[in-house]
Formats: sequence, C-alpha cells, structure tokens
Amino acid sequence: MDHPRVELSPFHRGDCRALSGFVVSGRWPVSTLEWAQLLTLAVRLAAVPGLVPTTTVFRATDDRPQDPRPGTVGLIVLAGPVLGLGAPQPGELSRLAPSALVLLHPPGEPSPSTPEAAGSASGCVLLPGLPHLGLDHRAAWVEAEADGTVTRLISAVGVDPTQDPDVAVLAMLLAA
Repeated sequence: MDHPRVELSPFHRGDCRALSGFVVSGRWPVSTLEWAQLLTLAVRLAAVPGLVPTTTVFRATDDRPQDPRPGTVGLIVLAGPVLGLGAPQPGELSRLAPSALVLLHPPGEPSPSTPEAAGSASGCVLLPGLPHLGLDHRAAWVEAEADGTVTRLISAVGVDPTQDPDVAVLAMLLAA
C-alpha cells in the first residue's frame, strides 16, 4: 500500500452519550467510493439506538483535537440537528467551506428503502463541487440495520441537489 489508510474513530463530549463526531486519521478520503465507505461506518454507528438522537448534520474540518494522536488529519464534527434548537441556518456552513457534509438519520426516522429495512438508520454524504466551474457535486447514501447489515449503498457523481431531500438539506446549509 503506497499511502496510509483512512481511519475513523467516533467520539462524544461530556456526559452526553450522543455521537459528537469522528476523528479522521491517516488521510482524508480522496474519492467518492472512499467517502461512501466512511459513511458506511458512520451509519452503522448511527444504527445503534441512542447514539444519534435525531437527524443530525456533521461537517468535515481540518481542525484537530487537543493532543492529537500521531496521524490525525482532521475531524468530522457535529454541526447540529437538522431542525430545532441548535440547527445550523441556511448558508451557515458556507463560511466554513467543508470538503464534506454528512447527514445521519437514527433508526426509525428515515423511510426505509424496502419494508424489510424498517428501523434502519441511514445517511448521506455530500461532497460539494463548483458546478459553474465544471466540478460536479458528488454524494453517497447508505442504509444499515442495527446489527450492521448494509441494506443500501449508492454513490453518484453529478448530483442535482433538487433531486434528493438529504442532498437538498445539505446544499441549503452550504448555500451562501
């Protein structure tokens, strides 16, 4: 292997058991496929009851924790719930210019892709592009059951934010 692996470690803050984000080590994902693999791990964690209390947005940042372990490259941190107290406002994340935004749905909140997947968690990662410069938006979607079984995995290039509700929410948070 010529380059380090992408490693992901979940974390929470304080007494709260809810997921606060992920420490990314080794290197950042460089392709839509690698981001889909990272999202798969995040959704599998979101499928654990109580870790993600409501549909929540996370943003990628080059910030590092205090006293980072060797190889830490950045964080994927909690930006807030999609709705309610603490929710990011439209355009709020445009100032931060994240390389990726992640949306996680806890079990039972999303509509399952099939009846057998009822109670699954799901998520979406948006890799914002600059369409007016010919750089397309990219995205991936994952659905997973509480036992970790992935029931849906899709990745796409040239994503139109108006064609998917998760991508539309994430794009709205980036819109300046």
